[in-house]
Amino acid sequence: MTRRTDGDDASAVRRASRVVGLQITIASGALVIAAIGVAFFFVLDQMRPSELAEKPLPGEHKIYIDTTEAMIAFIVVGVLAVAVSGLLSILITRRAVAPLGRALTMQRAFVQDASHELRTPLAVLDARLQILQRRLPPDDPSSPIVGELRTDTRALIDIVNDLLLAADPSQDAPPQPTPVVPAVSRAVEAMRVLAEPRGIRVRLDADADPSVAVPTASLQRCVTALVDNALAHAPDDSTVTVTVRTQGRRMILSVADTGPGIQGIDPQRIFDRFARAPRPSAGEAGGRPSFGIGLALVREIAARYGGNVDVAATSDEGTVLELSLPVAAQASAATPA
Repeated sequence: MTRRTDGDDASAVRRASRVVGLQITIASGALVIAAIGVAFFFVLDQMRPSELAEKPLPGEHKIYIDTTEAMIAFIVVGVLAVAVSGLLSILITRRAVAPLGRALTMQRAFVQDASHELRTPLAVLDARLQILQRRLPPDDPSSPIVGELRTDTRALIDIVNDLLLAADPSQDAPPQPTPVVPAVSRAVEAMRVLAEPRGIRVRLDADADPSVAVPTASLQRCVTALVDNALAHAPDDSTVTVTVRTQGRRMILSVADTGPGIQGIDPQRIFDRFARAPRPSAGEAGGRPSFGIGLALVREIAARYGGNVDVAATSDEGTVLELSLPVAAQASAATPA
């Protein structure tokens, strides 16, 4: 993985400052032109031909202006004003957005460093689980659990690799088409571990198995976050339904719960980072703490690959969140999990 350099961030900041500066220049130029036009027509209105032949009265002073010269002067002053305002706008804008560029660089560096540091411990953990799995006899009752632990470890490794790619999209090769149903099924199966102690059933319905140009790890992260959100608000002994379907050239993945609906926050804000609805009370839902990051990550991943996520419905009968992504290949028939 080649790290994105600070120079690339600086170039992006300079481009942004030039765009903002150009917009300010255009706006200030329009104001200058309007002011010059008003002033010019005011001067023309004050210059009455009948007054040219009149002699000044005692103590009166008159100034006669040539309209052609006045027009040239106004134009020159206007052009200079627009040029100076444009230059100042670019310089001030570049200075204003410089802290943002440094913050983006620090954020990207943190994600890359943290993800890179996690790769080795996870690789060691996977290797140890692999050794343990090989040493266990086939009929050992612990073998299935160790196998599931290895699956979870590999999923974590994929997530870390996905975070590294997300931190530097310029180094990310176009992803290969990923079948949706197998990835969704793995995420749903993993979340059932959290759902079963509360008697919640997580059901997957799929009438097709489309493929999307999204890395498997990214797709599983989206499904995990959506199902986790549904579990956090679903009452005990209820059902969370995950549905996969196609609509034209789009794959629609919906996650529905039977909780109390979105309350205490605008439904359009739940995908904002750190936005949180009031925590469910004990007995109504899981009551697990939320940091307002999971759904924001879903929106970021969806936007990165040409998709979107929305609140399809919410009421006192439950909430339905829908993830929409472009279909990468012709959908094929699939057996619901």
